[in-house]
Amino acid sequence: MIDIAEELKQQTEGLGPVETLAYLADAFQGKIIFSTSFGWEDQVVTHMIFDNNLPIKVFTLETGRLFPETYYVWNRTMEIFGQPIHAYYPRQDLLEQMVTKKGPNSFYESVENRKECCNIRKVEPLKRALSGNDIWITGIRAEQSPVRGSMENIEWDDQNKLVKFHPIYHWSIDEVKDYIKLYNIPYNTLHDRGFPSIGCAPCTRAVQPGEDFRAGRWWWEDQSKKECGLHDTSAVAHEEVFRA
Repeated sequence: MIDIAEELKQQTEGLGPVETLAYLADAFQGKIIFSTSFGWEDQVVTHMIFDNNLPIKVFTLETGRLFPETYYVWNRTMEIFGQPIHAYYPRQDLLEQMVTKKGPNSFYESVENRKECCNIRKVEPLKRALSGNDIWITGIRAEQSPVRGSMENIEWDDQNKLVKFHPIYHWSIDEVKDYIKLYNIPYNTLHDRGFPSIGCAPCTRAVQPGEDFRAGRWWWEDQSKKECGLHDTSAVAHEEVFRA
């Protein structure tokens, strides 16, 4: 099925992000979906979708451990665009079992426990969200990490059996910020306080000058374990079973 991704790359060559989103939305009607965590990049893609009335379902993973600032951006984005953002929650039975057995902060105790938490709160809900879709849109950029830099802007996701498209894959962080300023898009104010990558509150800290982009995620673990299962590729899978 990798051929599908290659074919789409050829068909959309030379098109801009919005043009490509429109092309894919028309070609895969009702089977195209965008995942947002309300960070800088995702707010840009959300604006592209909502401002152009593209028929692409927007969803987020409500892990239950998000920052208050994230909830504010979520709510403000819905107010501005008047469009739904679908929430996918962890399965109650799995979450209750884990917390009952290991407590609410077991992810600090071992990599295995952290992966278990990511799997329950992120990976399993993601699979439900992606089920039945053919195209998954993300806000990934190449310069975010070495692993992401080895990806393609349109690629086949063998784990989830669909095509992934990263509309702003080749953008710099300055281009992202300029777009947000130009269109006055709400964004997470944690970005202004040293948080380039924002996930669950207990697992995210500010990044210090000179540190890697994802150094603030699961900072108590080795640098090689900075992914959690959502965007699994062969390279990522080699590092870690799950990423979220």
